[in-house]
Amino acid sequence: MQISSFTDVIRFTERFTNLEKQTTHYTTRTYRLDRMHCLLEHLGNPERSFKKIHLAGSKGKGSTASYLASALTAIGYKTGLYLSPHLVDYRERFTLSGTFFEEALLVSTGQELVDSIEGFSFRDEWGETNPTTFELFTAYAYLLFKNSGCSWAVIETGLGGRLDATNTIIPEASVLCPIELEHTKILGSTIREIASEKSKIIKQRVPVFIGLEEGEALEVFLAEAKTQQSTPYLLKDYLSSLTSSTTGDGEHVHYRWMNGEEEHLCLSMRGLVQAQNSALAMLVLKTLGLFDKSMLPAIEANQIPGRFQQLSKSPCIYIDGAHTTRSLQALLSSFSSLHPTKENTVIFGALEDKDHTHMLSLLLDHFQRIIISKPGTFKKSDIKQLHELLLQLADERNEHYEILLIEDNLEALKEALSLTAKEGAILTCGSFYLAGGIKSAYEQVRSSYESQLA
Repeated sequence: MQISSFTDVIRFTERFTNLEKQTTHYTTRTYRLDRMHCLLEHLGNPERSFKKIHLAGSKGKGSTASYLASALTAIGYKTGLYLSPHLVDYRERFTLSGTFFEEALLVSTGQELVDSIEGFSFRDEWGETNPTTFELFTAYAYLLFKNSGCSWAVIETGLGGRLDATNTIIPEASVLCPIELEHTKILGSTIREIASEKSKIIKQRVPVFIGLEEGEALEVFLAEAKTQQSTPYLLKDYLSSLTSSTTGDGEHVHYRWMNGEEEHLCLSMRGLVQAQNSALAMLVLKTLGLFDKSMLPAIEANQIPGRFQQLSKSPCIYIDGAHTTRSLQALLSSFSSLHPTKENTVIFGALEDKDHTHMLSLLLDHFQRIIISKPGTFKKSDIKQLHELLLQLADERNEHYEILLIEDNLEALKEALSLTAKEGAILTCGSFYLAGGIKSAYEQVRSSYESQLA
């Protein structure tokens, strides 16, 4: 196959089994590491050409990864960043610290991958199997980082940790972000089971950094660290205090460390969770001997799509990928501090394997106007069922709500704009796929809408 554009690369990789579209069938036939090890060896082990930091967790790992990559870039290291999923553009997954690779390198590396795959086969007791789409994405990222001369790469797991394709590397540090109930049909139905899957990114004698975790998840992490003889660094043991306030300028954060050091930053990505994510990233950098005050402006300026991202100011339009109860609760707290008015509108959609009841209850606590819309078609969702559940929960309260079901994202945004006064705000949340859909919809209406306001 001849690769002429980055689009050709995506077309090629999506010919294979795409596990990101599945919410069930967690089998060793599809989720495994031996096939990925074999693929990387076939490619010449490109992942060994740079140093690595590996992250897993339910929430915050993408943001924490981006803080690490931007900080390393700021002090002179060419740093690759591998994230998933993307919001709008597949190129968001493989970047130089958030900056897209040049098309020529994307194409030439894609051709290298395609040519190599033609001579690759994997066979075991079940017979012959091909790599999955995510395995190819991961290998492609490693080739990009090698071919561009990266000295560091920050790599986020796609799903879980134990059998994730990224769990074939030996990093300089493993990072575990907070755990919640998620992907329960695949990872397990309890916090302990999910934490166990995530904990398997801990490698023998490789330091592991743990965010503000507690309870069963922390027990699992520490037990695995002991098994692997890996030194654990708990954020709560090194951070004396963390104060944060959400403002129109950004997230104002004061970090005070146990050794007496302090930092005052204004993060571009708003929310208390971003204060915590950036603190975890700084602990990693400080412990590895990489921290330098000159990287602080880069941490402040760091942004990635879909994290309390503001699209418009009149009315204010935000998109966020919050899709767990804890992340949604934190998002709504920060949003309400900026927009305490009752004139706000939320556009919400969630995939089928999420905690719908608790998330919808949180929305009812903060909004009188709720629009349910479809979170893309990439993974399964049932928005009619979601809408019915929301109506049921609303009926149990002695309050008036305006609840709409508008499947099309563009129409949902148009309706939100027509219903929301200038002093109000529109928030989209529940899924990165919905956030991406609303962002694309906004690009379609922005010019006409802004001209109406002029």
